[in-house]
Amino acid sequence: MISMKFQLFLGSLFSQVKFRHWWMGILLWIALVAPAQASVILRVAIERGVNQVKVGSSTSALVKDSTGRTLGQLPAMSAYYAQAISGGIALDKWQSGLFWIEPTGKGFVYIGDRWYRGRTLVVPTEKGLTAVNWVDAEEYLYSVLGGEMDTSWPQEALKAQAIAARTYALYEREKQRNNPIYDLGDSPDRWQIYKGVMSESPSTYAAVDGTTGQVLTYNNKIILSVFHACSGGHTENVEDVWGNTLPYLRAVQDYDQNVSECNWVKTFSPAEISARISGVGNVKEIIPEQYSPFRSVKALKIVGDKGTKVLQGEAVRTALKLKSTRFNVSKSADGSFVLQGLGFGHGLGMSQWGAYNLARRGINHLQILGHYYQGVALTPIKAK
Repeated sequence: MISMKFQLFLGSLFSQVKFRHWWMGILLWIALVAPAQASVILRVAIERGVNQVKVGSSTSALVKDSTGRTLGQLPAMSAYYAQAISGGIALDKWQSGLFWIEPTGKGFVYIGDRWYRGRTLVVPTEKGLTAVNWVDAEEYLYSVLGGEMDTSWPQEALKAQAIAARTYALYEREKQRNNPIYDLGDSPDRWQIYKGVMSESPSTYAAVDGTTGQVLTYNNKIILSVFHACSGGHTENVEDVWGNTLPYLRAVQDYDQNVSECNWVKTFSPAEISARISGVGNVKEIIPEQYSPFRSVKALKIVGDKGTKVLQGEAVRTALKLKSTRFNVSKSADGSFVLQGLGFGHGLGMSQWGAYNLARRGINHLQILGHYYQGVALTPIKAK
């Protein structure tokens, strides 16, 4: 259980301070109460529904069964395959309904092809077995920060990312409270990038430790603190992308101009479009039918010789594997479709490149968060 100890509302200062005086805002935020020490455990699924997974430990590790009984030890720096079998899992000389692998001392565990903090739980599932890393939330963030942002970026941008990533992880943890196996996974398509200790660095330690236990809330509830690489000048209102309305995910001016990753061009032949969009046949036209107030494509009509299909919202980006939905369509002389766009990601919440540029201009992490997540409060948490 998590209790929220107090709140500090963000956002109002940012809107009142002129660009040339933003440095003054930093002084006003210094009087933060010391963060509560959080000890929240996250269950991160590293491998899901596989027939076997390689496991190990950097130190000798205890192997336990579902009752917590110690079956024996795995020697340090040795890899073993956990395999799905009828009625459970086989690991080295043992068979059990599930296995815990707990390193001694301050050892790391090995899952698949990477090292992680915490311990490993291997459980049978319908499609084989799943390997779950049980890890302290703060230690999880040491890695996530290095996966989501360049570790050489300004510390204020990294701190903003730390709070956003912590908030997102705990939001997912709450959403998955009835999931008996895991809280979240490790891939960026649905969750956050988590590559284990290889993504850690002194700068990620500093940003996480400097914001320990702090999350963003709205009306005393943890928010869905999504983020993206860059929006191309303006973020979006959530209802224009996902259809639902959230009061804190509102469109705001972005500061990610002149970033090469945010400018893109993608060319498709009619056959390539046909292969990705079923039921339309040979594609004749691609027509943006509806735009958001900030010129992102909300509805895209695909016209073919066998039918017409309209892609809506996020499907516009995912069906064609585009960087963003902010683009123009033209047709080249050879009949190919040329999409020229701005932005990278869904365009909701915090822009990472925007945070980078704001931090370089002297804006602190609280002002950055208060800009991208409207009307939220900073709330230290404490595990019970």
